[in-house]
Amino acid sequence: MRSEVRKESMGGQQSRGAQTTELKETRGGGEIQPSSKRHRICRCSPRSAFLARHSCFNWYEEDVWTEVAKYLDGSDLVRLGLTNRWFHRLINEESVWKYACLRDLHVPPPLRVSFPWKQLYASAFDGSHSYSFRHKEKHIDRMRIGAFFLESPVVLLSETLTLPKRLPRPHDDRAKTIQCTGTCLLTDARTGIWIADLQLVRCPVCNLNTCEGTMQVLDARHAELFLEQGYKDGSWDYEDIGSSRIEKSAGAATGAIFDVKHLLEPSTVGVMDAKAWVGQQDDWQPKARLSIHAVAVNTNLQANEGLQVRFQTMTSSGTDQKVVSIRISQQLI
Repeated sequence: MRSEVRKESMGGQQSRGAQTTELKETRGGGEIQPSSKRHRICRCSPRSAFLARHSCFNWYEEDVWTEVAKYLDGSDLVRLGLTNRWFHRLINEESVWKYACLRDLHVPPPLRVSFPWKQLYASAFDGSHSYSFRHKEKHIDRMRIGAFFLESPVVLLSETLTLPKRLPRPHDDRAKTIQCTGTCLLTDARTGIWIADLQLVRCPVCNLNTCEGTMQVLDARHAELFLEQGYKDGSWDYEDIGSSRIEKSAGAATGAIFDVKHLLEPSTVGVMDAKAWVGQQDDWQPKARLSIHAVAVNTNLQANEGLQVRFQTMTSSGTDQKVVSIRISQQLI
């Protein structure tokens, strides 16, 4: 049987991608004849069919956009929420902002929070710090260290990364343990998410226009502090819990905060390993180390006459009565 295959181009002209081949066989084993039927290429775009009015795809699918929201930062979430009412309602869901907050702070979820997650996110990432609200004239610079998590209300404060063999006990006098060991124990810290900054401020006792002295401050606060009415109206304030004075040249200015429950965990021990992160003695750049349950700062110092170290806490009022902010400051004598 002889067969022929003839290629025809659309409209009598040869064009790329437009050639077709059709075989037509007659009944009874006759000769296979090429069909004279011309075929047109369908110009219907798959995209237009996909997006047709009666398509089964739904642009307003909550599960899809909730998943997309997981990849957006706070500013992008706000912009998406301004698109229309549907997106505004979706993006203001607590689950969306809770996910974004925990993701960007790199902390586990607390048992409970007292404010909406969207407000907590804004409070953490809008650039605010404790000196934004009070003593602005003293503030010079700051470095955001990050967030850590206090699972236990028992917290160890230290002016050194080398802890004493005998740690302070809950009933010990804080002022005395700070003077003797450079450490103290808090038993009433508010658990949950804490945010730490390294602040550089002017000497608090000298004239602002003439003083060239500076003070390094490890400034840690509970994530909800800036939203509390007691903090906003100034009724909550810092109080001194103790100080120590080093009457010889200090090699470094250091401050650290540890969740005692996780003191022996590898991540916390890594914060105490000074050789791993403080740098060489002639490296005077301030540095910080953060783990899930601890934070520390260190600045190597040039030859000096000594160091004054000050420990401060802020306690909430009312029935809560918990420590909501901690400061460890070092100032050259």
